[in-house]
Amino acid sequence: MKKYRMKRNLLLLLLMIGLATESKAQYKPVEQGSGLKFIIKNLGFDVDGAFSGFDGNINFDPQNIANSSFDVSINASSVNTDNSLRDEHLRGENYFDVKNYPKIRLVSGKVAVLNKSGMYQLTGVLTIKGKAKQVSFPFSATPAADGYIFKGGFKINRKDFAIGGVSTIADELEVDISVTAKRG
Repeated sequence: MKKYRMKRNLLLLLLMIGLATESKAQYKPVEQGSGLKFIIKNLGFDVDGAFSGFDGNINFDPQNIANSSFDVSINASSVNTDNSLRDEHLRGENYFDVKNYPKIRLVSGKVAVLNKSGMYQLTGVLTIKGKAKQVSFPFSATPAADGYIFKGGFKINRKDFAIGGVSTIADELEVDISVTAKRG
C-alpha cells in the first residue's frame, strides 16, 4: 500500500510539473526588432510616433492555432514622436497618464487561421488607461531564429480610451505592430 501511494504521489508530481511546463510561455517579446508605431492626424497633418519596452508571453503553434495566445504589454512612458515637449504632454493625465497607467496591454481571446499564406486573425482585448476594448486584426507570423516575427495593424478610436480631448486631433489612429519573439 505504501509503495502504491509513493508511485501515485510521484505520478501526480510529474503530472503537475508537466502542466506547469506546458503553461509556460513558449516565446517572449524582445526589444531588438520589435516596435509599435502609430499615425494620427493633428490639424490635418500626419503625426507619427512609436512605443518601445515590450514584455509578455506568447504561445504560438501554427499546427495548433486554437491553443495559441498572446499577452503582451508595452511601456506607455516610452511614447516617442521625436518632439520631447509633445512626448511629455502625451505622458500626462489627459493622454496616456503614464503615472497611473504605465502599461498598454493586449490579451488575445482567440487566434484563428485567416488563410493559407501564413496570415492569422487575433481577437482580443486592448487596455489603455484602464479602458478595455475588443480589437480584431490580421497578422503574419514569420519564423525567425529561435522564434517568430509577428506583424499586424489595426485602427482604434482614441476617445474609446479617454486619450486627449483636443478637437484638432483626429479620433481615429492607425497602429502598426512588429514583435520579434524568442523562445522563453
